[in-house]
Amino acid sequence: MYKLILFSFALSYAFTVQANTQHYERLIVSTHTFSHTVINDEAVTYQQYARLATDNDWLAVMSERLKRFKPDQYEREAFLRTVYYEAKRAGLDPQLVLSVIQVESGFKKYAISHAGARGYMQIMPFWVETIGDNKHNLFHLRVNLRYGCMILRHYLDKENGDYFRALGRYNGSLGQASYPQLIFSLWFGTWSYANNAT
Repeated sequence: MYKLILFSFALSYAFTVQANTQHYERLIVSTHTFSHTVINDEAVTYQQYARLATDNDWLAVMSERLKRFKPDQYEREAFLRTVYYEAKRAGLDPQLVLSVIQVESGFKKYAISHAGARGYMQIMPFWVETIGDNKHNLFHLRVNLRYGCMILRHYLDKENGDYFRALGRYNGSLGQASYPQLIFSLWFGTWSYANNAT
């Protein structure tokens, strides 16, 4: 019963929060690497994903869990490969990124929050002007995930690895417990995954 209540809360929160009131801060140098590279709406190829993957089962397991949000298998697996690639590139757990996406946008590519945040990871448009390239479209898959993962990495570095505070900064709710706790419940519940290779 508790899990059902928590799940219902998670779903309702995902469609009411849709971040966020992110505020621009100068990025830590180690995270500011994407603006000179080409990123777009193309999904990561299977070959790119395979170069980083350490467990052959991850894609299949996550694909099954994501099916209710993305019924088309090709789209679902392309999305998951890209999440995995961009998360690993930023030194993040892909399951954490999936949890953030579920809460922020409910896995809707074209989600727009009341504050104007866009896409899967609900990126505020000011990030394009301050750290990116004006050609970057925040609704594009790779663009959105690259920004979101980089911003989350920045906040984690700023908070010395404190996920509670970093997630609060990401959502613009620093000091409030509801957002980080919801992410944690999804990260260690719905998207929890033990790497068989370790």
